[in-house]
Amino acid sequence: MDKVLFILGPTAVGKTEISIKLAKEFNGEIISSDSVQIYRGLDIGSAKVKKEEMKGVPHHLIDIVSPNESFTAFDMTEAIKEKIKEITSRGHLPIVVGGTSLYVKSLILGYNYGGVGIDAEYRNELNRILEKDGLEKLCEMLKNEDESAFDKIDKHNPLRVIRALEIAHLKGEKKTAKKTLNPLTFALILDRQKLYDRINKRVDIMLKDGLVEEVKTLLEAGVKEDSQSMHAIGYKEVISFLKGEISYEKMVDLIKQHSRNYAKRQLTFLRGMEEVNYVDVEDKDNVDSMLEKVKRWLYG
Repeated sequence: MDKVLFILGPTAVGKTEISIKLAKEFNGEIISSDSVQIYRGLDIGSAKVKKEEMKGVPHHLIDIVSPNESFTAFDMTEAIKEKIKEITSRGHLPIVVGGTSLYVKSLILGYNYGGVGIDAEYRNELNRILEKDGLEKLCEMLKNEDESAFDKIDKHNPLRVIRALEIAHLKGEKKTAKKTLNPLTFALILDRQKLYDRINKRVDIMLKDGLVEEVKTLLEAGVKEDSQSMHAIGYKEVISFLKGEISYEKMVDLIKQHSRNYAKRQLTFLRGMEEVNYVDVEDKDNVDSMLEKVKRWLYG
């Protein structure tokens, strides 16, 4: 089985810096499992790693999709699997990095999404229900169709709810497949208040760097407001501001609040995973121990 190093953790915890350090130490290449960094043009709001920050380490699955395209969990996991094989064939270590834990969990546990495609007719029907009866109605439908998916889904994200209903409708619920990877998984953690402070500061930097202008440019280039990419945190709030629905101050507050809520969900998800090594990023002994564990796993 292919050895794959997973670096997980909530937004703003410091995954980029540590993953690059590990890649340089162990001849690795980084595979992003971030659900927003896949989109071209969504740079500032996704905190996309800059070329100069990569320090010569190859990064994969960044800027691979048009912002008007849909990219499902199945698409992402298959793309990650392909990159793992490609990197392993070169004799390098695949390092999967990200905060979108759904993709990572499916890889580690061997989930198979069955290749469920898109049922355009059913999706149109669901969108009509969303427009007429609201997201609450779709959530009620999902609870009746697949209570397990309902319990785990982000009930404020219509795209995710619609996709879950579509999968249930096509009877493509994830099934456990044979595990094909030999993973070593680390979850980076930080004191909750310190993490929230980092998130708030990151949002301020994004706005200073031109997040509002980035969203304007994307919309002017023809990216649709209801596209999957524009529902990402930071982008949907800016769109509401540009449409005059909320003030600038309210937009900033919402981006920070939604980012903190997302980090909280990421931490909850990580706590539910097995065989995860937790690393406090502010504890030097923790980080040194992490390096030793990787050495033993690779060479021991």
